[in-house]
Amino acid sequence: MEVLIERLNDQGLGICYINNIITFVPNTVIGDLVDVEVIEKYKKYNIGKVIKYIKKSINRIESICPYSTLCGGCALLNINYDMGLEFKKNKVKNILKKFSNIDIDLDIISFNNINYRNKITIHVKDRKIGYYQDKTNNLVEINNCIIANREINKFIKEINNYNIINGEVVIRCNYNNELLINFITNDKLTIVKSNLKIVGILQNGKVLFGEDNFIEKINNLYFKVSYNSFFQINRDITAYLFNFIKENTLKNKNVLDLYCGVGTLGLNIAKEENNVYGIEIVRNAVENAIINSKINNINNTYYLCGEVKDCIDKIKNSIEVIIIDPPRSGLDNKSISVINKMLPEQVIYVSCNPITLARDLNSFKDYKIDKIVALDMFPNTYHVECVCVLKLY
Repeated sequence: MEVLIERLNDQGLGICYINNIITFVPNTVIGDLVDVEVIEKYKKYNIGKVIKYIKKSINRIESICPYSTLCGGCALLNINYDMGLEFKKNKVKNILKKFSNIDIDLDIISFNNINYRNKITIHVKDRKIGYYQDKTNNLVEINNCIIANREINKFIKEINNYNIINGEVVIRCNYNNELLINFITNDKLTIVKSNLKIVGILQNGKVLFGEDNFIEKINNLYFKVSYNSFFQINRDITAYLFNFIKENTLKNKNVLDLYCGVGTLGLNIAKEENNVYGIEIVRNAVENAIINSKINNINNTYYLCGEVKDCIDKIKNSIEVIIIDPPRSGLDNKSISVINKMLPEQVIYVSCNPITLARDLNSFKDYKIDKIVALDMFPNTYHVECVCVLKLY
């Protein structure tokens, strides 16, 4: 059926209407005139597939990635960067309005660059290497990923040398172009020499060569990062995030860093605060955070490993600022309860999912938004990072 793509949904899929039913069509942009076949029908919507581009939109550009129409990871590669940036800004505004009735303008910090990802996960099936097609287990074979660090791309071409047949390969790269590799497989691997700067090779978390961690650097801070510890994937935008948090956090306070990971956000502000307490459930990350304090000559940080409900009563000082950077699923009820019970003067919420951010903001009735900024942490994808400063009424 011949249809016009009218707008994009939050995942960057084109939207049209077939028999008055909203239909989402991958690999389309606003203004495309396309012949669409409905391939999946649901109660309230359809999923369509482009059979033919009858007339391509003036908004469309040719993707610089040969895999983008199959992989689905970079949904915005077929529009220019500024249009993608506007899409993300409006997405955040619309979500905040829809889910928490917050009508606010906001800035979005741009990062128009490729090769920004410092971590990827590659799938291997019968020695074939690639990504899974969006929402499927269909492998899209690749030998290069344009949003991944260049050193990571060099290693992709060497994966088969290690004799992995089936499994996953998690590849991380730091500021010094050093690589940390974890093969997730039961295959018997072959360890080979490489001209790349590989600091560690692991299999299912067990060291086969080198170390299980490396050092990362953001601004003037150094961080020990284990193979399974969370760390932001875009170093440049993270540097901006650090500066934003440092500029907007109240000074000379007792700070609680929830979901602290390897201590990044708390250590970023620690020298201007009384004490910083971190809570994290991943033991490796807590061990990293303790070491990271020493590496950076910071002596006022204290870390607890476990769930919030089990750790919070161990902190005897009153908490005046809370920093939270939860997973995509957002805050759990226990964390929300802790924050509302403590009622700190300030809450700084870093989020990679605007929907769960909006949902969680509804739980903080005693706070108002002081500042909110969107960050293009994930260029060319539909994902967007936000940092929100909340102030006690």
